[in-house]
Amino acid sequence: MKTPLYKNLQKKIIVITLVVSFAPLVALGATIYYQFARMYKEKIEEQIRYRASAQAEAVDLFLKERTAILCAMADTHTFRDMIDEKYLARIFEVMNARAGAFVDLGVISNSGQHLAYVGPYDLKGLNYYQQPWFDDVMGKGVYVSNVYMGYRQSPHFIIAVRRQEGLSSWILRATIDPDIFGEIVRSAQVGKTGDAFIIDREGIFQTRPRFSGEILHQCHLNTRLFGTRTTVIEEKSIQGEETLYAGSWLNGGKWLLIISQEAREEMTGLLATRNVEIVIVLCGLLAIILTTVFTTRMAVNRLRDSDQKMNELNAQLIQSDKLAALGKMAAGVAHEINNPLAVIIQLTGWMEDLLYEEEFQKSHNYEEYKQAIRDIEDHVERARKVVHSMLGYARKMEPILEDVDVNETLNQTIDLLENYARINNIDIETDLASDLPIIANDQAQLQQVFLNLISNAIDAISKDKDVIKETGSRGLIEIESGQTDSHIVVTISDNGPGIPKDQQKRVFDPFFTTKEAGKGTGLGLWIIYGIIEKMGGTVSLKSQEGEGTTFTVKIPIVKPEKK
Repeated sequence: MKTPLYKNLQKKIIVITLVVSFAPLVALGATIYYQFARMYKEKIEEQIRYRASAQAEAVDLFLKERTAILCAMADTHTFRDMIDEKYLARIFEVMNARAGAFVDLGVISNSGQHLAYVGPYDLKGLNYYQQPWFDDVMGKGVYVSNVYMGYRQSPHFIIAVRRQEGLSSWILRATIDPDIFGEIVRSAQVGKTGDAFIIDREGIFQTRPRFSGEILHQCHLNTRLFGTRTTVIEEKSIQGEETLYAGSWLNGGKWLLIISQEAREEMTGLLATRNVEIVIVLCGLLAIILTTVFTTRMAVNRLRDSDQKMNELNAQLIQSDKLAALGKMAAGVAHEINNPLAVIIQLTGWMEDLLYEEEFQKSHNYEEYKQAIRDIEDHVERARKVVHSMLGYARKMEPILEDVDVNETLNQTIDLLENYARINNIDIETDLASDLPIIANDQAQLQQVFLNLISNAIDAISKDKDVIKETGSRGLIEIESGQTDSHIVVTISDNGPGIPKDQQKRVFDPFFTTKEAGKGTGLGLWIIYGIIEKMGGTVSLKSQEGEGTTFTVKIPIVKPEKK
């Protein structure tokens, strides 16, 4: 339910926001158009980049498949078989049947002599020892050449593989059909102005472009503008139109596949946005109104919630002050209780002396009187211990170094809370190391740390009272002490519900509590953290929902000064 204050605040924010938003509406429309144009262009560049990359992969796959077939044929057949041209012709038929695009096939010796040939040209008997590609294939083992004229005086490129047989080697060479290869490249052409072609690193056409240029002619593009990844640049074409060029390297970086498209053709879709811009502005106006109302309402609601949380924090601070005052009062009350306890002890001693007189000893209720006096003394002694512990806990807050037995401090704290645990159906078990050293520390502050941790464990287990009743089990708090080379380590574990994982990193923050509203100030663990940190120690927790929580306190071992 909203108060008039928040309603008026919401109205003011809505009015001011709408007034400020309507003024620059025209500029907003222009900005939307500009941003849309920019994103549209980026989308076009991404599309042409993808086309270039995909086509380059397809061409690379074409070359690798043919190379793999050629390698397989060389590896599975001997030199003696391959120089038999009838045998070589059958191999050639098998290769074309599996993959196609092979023009001819030849066997060349390691001296460059063309020993066997199947194909449409008269190449048998030629020597390729002086040809540039011969040294490459002999050195690399596998070679895909650039397009060149060669002995046949027509543009073509070859795939050659070297086969080692014993101490000698030979070459199996195949020529790729330039028309079939060109058709594969040109399949990436799109639209009326689209083109696709391959150039080498020097910019020489390896396939025939669609509009201008021929194979082995120079391309006007600078190949150095294209990086190792697929790159898109914008330049003027030979016809003078702004054109997008996407380039992707293939064939081991020897060739560059180029896909081009005139920007004008690709940007036709952008022009259609002008017809709907007025509608967009009107829709934007409506969206501004709706968005303003929605966001303002959400912001005001969050502000209201924040104010409520602040009020709760203030209430917790007031409660914390009350608890601090109550602690001071408790110390005074403890002193006042201590005085009548001393009187009761004196009177019970006097009564016990009277029992030893002869007439009392003859009474048939003598044993009952004697037992009653002993019970009174036991209960008074128990009350004195509780009062003594309360005085020890409340007596000082400023750190004072003294000789401290950590185990004794733990036992005193357990005595304070043992009855509180018992009425909550909780057992406290201890496993305290007997060889802990006496350290120089502040016993009151250590007791405050242990008191808060054990009390929190009792409260945590008490949340699951219904579960404990249903299962018939009891709550359990386990307290252990031990030592390392430099620290005394105290662990306090409970089998309560545990702390949710998303809250664990906040448990040491001030005013954060997992208890119900009004049952915790959220300062206990924050104070503990500060006390232990000032001592030079650490406190940490490990918790699992449904299993319980363990706090580990590490107290530095500081040897007391010799007196």
